Amino acid sequence: MQLELWKIVILAVVQGVTEFLPVSSSGHLVILAALLSGGDPEQLDVADVNIVLHLGTLGSVLIFYRGRLRELLAGDWRTTGMVLLASLPAACVGIPIVMFAKEWLSSPLLAGCMLTVTATVLALASRTRPGDQDYRQITWGKSLLIGVAQACAVLPGLSRSGTTISTGIYLGLRPQAAATFSFMMAIVAIGGAGLIEGISLFRHGFHTPWQNLLYGALISFAVGLGALSVLMRLLEKGRFLIFAAWCLCSGLTIVFWQLR
Repeated sequence: MQLELWKIVILAVVQGVTEFLPVSSSGHLVILAALLSGGDPEQLDVADVNIVLHLGTLGSVLIFYRGRLRELLAGDWRTTGMVLLASLPAACVGIPIVMFAKEWLSSPLLAGCMLTVTATVLALASRTRPGDQDYRQITWGKSLLIGVAQACAVLPGLSRSGTTISTGIYLGLRPQAAATFSFMMAIVAIGGAGLIEGISLFRHGFHTPWQNLLYGALISFAVGLGALSVLMRLLEKGRFLIFAAWCLCSGLTIVFWQLR
């Protein structure tokens, strides 16, 4: 069952908002796909749409952090190494799951359960006194721990940005510094996942008209830029509990719906 344009627009808005806010984009997309397909997300042919929406949000983070990325490319090899090290655990965990347990990634019940875990992680982070360390001062051990947190977030409903930013805060980083390191990791994670899925899709062919895919990418790009700006302002004010409350309420609702 192909997606109509209006469904792609809805998915693009949700992807743009939830990719960077700590509420789990994968979890919300799985749940939304289940709603749009009458309860069975596997009925929807969303593979090509998924890729272009992620590429749209990848463009958002590239534009938002263009200054920091120029610093990395100009010779900040230590931070570059830290980002690459932190990206390894997700690759080691994510690739086997995609190959052998891909059905986990489309389970609304699992997404609902993991949203409640995300709520707990965010609530604990909001009660943790932030440190004053910059992401450029991060150690190899701390970098690897943040990478392990990102690897856990392969599961739908467990927010990648929420777990990595929270872990950074637990380890003594300033909230904004933790977010910056998290989204530099996101460039590697989103880009790598997009490349793997893109190769698979080119082998089997695209099913959605290219105009609709373009609309979806542009919408997720624009909404993603706005979501990044909102998140940074909320981090400055220490308002992480807003997202914890949302994840808890939505997670419990989804679990109840699936068990019914």
